[in-house]
Amino acid sequence: MSKKITGFLLLLLGIAVCYPIFFLFTGSLMGSGELKSHLGAALGLGTKPMTWSFLPLMPTLRHYVQLLLDSPEYFHMFWNSVLLSGGILAGQLLCGIPAAWGFAKYDFPLKKLLFSLYILLMMMPFQVTMLSGYLVLSKIKLTDTLWAVILPGAFSTFPVFIMYRFFCGVPQALMDAARIDGAGERAIFFHIGLPLGSSGIVSAVVLSFLESWNLIEQPMTFLKSKKLWPLSLYLPLITPEKAGISFAASVVTLLPALLVFLCGQDYLEQGIVAAAVKE
Repeated sequence: MSKKITGFLLLLLGIAVCYPIFFLFTGSLMGSGELKSHLGAALGLGTKPMTWSFLPLMPTLRHYVQLLLDSPEYFHMFWNSVLLSGGILAGQLLCGIPAAWGFAKYDFPLKKLLFSLYILLMMMPFQVTMLSGYLVLSKIKLTDTLWAVILPGAFSTFPVFIMYRFFCGVPQALMDAARIDGAGERAIFFHIGLPLGSSGIVSAVVLSFLESWNLIEQPMTFLKSKKLWPLSLYLPLITPEKAGISFAASVVTLLPALLVFLCGQDYLEQGIVAAAVKE
């Protein structure tokens, strides 16, 4: 009986978590008139109390057509998001993987102090480092360029912390055996460290992509030209009269993040279990 109650409660929680996505999807299929009748008060188009229907009365794909065919700025911002996310992930892989491997498998002076500094920087919100970051980027004349968002994200400490946990699980005996067989440190890193730490690397990539794809504060702070804005800043530009396009844009913007999450879900689960076991 207790299992049934637990399952029912989990089902209710699952419905509550998934409802916002269902809300976006059904809203994107509603006509402009139907949306105004439901959300007029929230959109500033009337005083009628807000309502919502489970399914659209007259489903339409008009908003998707307007978004994908009549909104060139959407595609421009989409490719800006691709460039930003791709640049940030590439930088994190090039810088984060060696850093995580070094912290996990080598002893050097001030190691604990430096790793504690990494954790401290990871816990700092963007608002704390915003002013100093802006002054540095302005001094080297990178503001109002995509590099102003890519470079700070590429050197993020969060993926280093994620991958560090997995690299710590690489058996030291296996590395010692490889050294006895004549393998150098580079060969050990590429042929032992990367394969055994692949789950942590993929977990870091998935989480970093979800974060970089949804960046809002950094582009608004460092990018003055709207032509450089990513897709995450497209929705605030939509007026209440175009609420349907807003719903459609939200659904389309969600799809890449959802696809990446589903592809890396197994690795994320392994990461959570591995971290829990290590703790």
